[in-house]
Amino acid sequence: MTSDEPVIDLEDLEMTPLLRRVIVFSSGGPFLEGYVLSIIGVALGAMGTDLVLDAHWKGLLGVAALVGLFLGASVGGWVTDLIGRRKMFVIDLVVIAVLSVACALVDSPAALVALRFLIGVAVGADYPIATSMIAEFSPRKYRAAAMGIIAAAWYLGANVAALVGFALIDARWGWRWMLASSAIPCLVILAGRWNIPESPRWLVSKGRGDEAQRIVHETLGANVRLPQDEQAAPTTVMKVLRGVYLQRVLFIGVIWLCQAIPMFALYTYGPQIISAVGLGEGRRVLLGELLIGTFFMLGTLPAMYLCEKIGRRPLIISCFAGMTAALALIGFLPGAGIGLIMGCFIAYAVLSGGPGNLEWLYPNELFPTEIRATAMGFAMAFSRIGTVVSIYVLPAFTAEHGIGMTMLAGAAISALGMIVSIIWAPETRGYTLAQTGSPDFRGR
Repeated sequence: MTSDEPVIDLEDLEMTPLLRRVIVFSSGGPFLEGYVLSIIGVALGAMGTDLVLDAHWKGLLGVAALVGLFLGASVGGWVTDLIGRRKMFVIDLVVIAVLSVACALVDSPAALVALRFLIGVAVGADYPIATSMIAEFSPRKYRAAAMGIIAAAWYLGANVAALVGFALIDARWGWRWMLASSAIPCLVILAGRWNIPESPRWLVSKGRGDEAQRIVHETLGANVRLPQDEQAAPTTVMKVLRGVYLQRVLFIGVIWLCQAIPMFALYTYGPQIISAVGLGEGRRVLLGELLIGTFFMLGTLPAMYLCEKIGRRPLIISCFAGMTAALALIGFLPGAGIGLIMGCFIAYAVLSGGPGNLEWLYPNELFPTEIRATAMGFAMAFSRIGTVVSIYVLPAFTAEHGIGMTMLAGAAISALGMIVSIIWAPETRGYTLAQTGSPDFRGR
């Protein structure tokens, strides 16, 4: 570094090739979740008589990966804060690939449920790893957009699953190929992650500041330095589970829950729901689901911009309000024409981009580096408790009460997200990670 080169703080850095690679390949974890959780919905309809499935087994297959996600996220985040981001970054992808291939070989519903559970554990472990890597490498002005890419990756994975299902639904053993196909993106993502270095912020949090600065100099430039307010501190679970950090975990878990329950219902049982409101049968159902999934993905794009333009707090409150109205209209008018029903589905999908982005951004901004992955894992695990229960009971609830009441229940859940956001949602726009992660930060 020459004397006339200005020193640049990592928080104020411009985008670099390494940062782009971290963002793209870290987003592979959410892509895989979107893929594996959506492909099962298509595969269930293609199994025919290969596996004998009653409502009980269908419910278990719908939630098996979600239960695994609960365990993987809660334990994986803590392990990631203890031993580092990079080791877990690679191991979990190998596990997902092997288990996906094994799904193609099952001959009983119980075996498939077990494998789907284990896939969920591995995918859940990847969440806190990948999001922590993105947050800790990304400069503050790009952080909202980077987390928006994570949310978009989930929907992209779900859409790719719908396309794969569309191509294989009539093939011999098509459902087996669908479930095994998750191994392909695993290998692509693994290749992209292989040479990504350890998070410098995590190294500082473990008292390895010299090693962290060396990585920054080698990968980002000799004139780039780590934020001076980053401090070494021990990783303890109890730090997450008390005081202001517990409140933040509960806030993030609730908004995630309120965004995820209706969304997972649409993806897991999308073909059945779309058929029930009169939007088609067979392959036409998959095309309808693909269209709705595309708008879920597109909704993340304006949310990336609006996070910085109007702020996090106004965005999440207004989006939850609109999502509530969209589902309520379908609930009160389940027999309305295709135009109104699809319009409401699309409106819900686009508006979901706000909470969808922020459920990734908030947990990575509101906790310090030494517990960031742990808190992310706990918040996600908390949200999955309600999601698992709701997805399991959804088929029976819809059969007993009808699609209209099901949509009204979804509207009530979105309304809860709006109320909780009004009470608790902070404004983190423009702050550094060290500022927003402080227990004294209020952000109003």
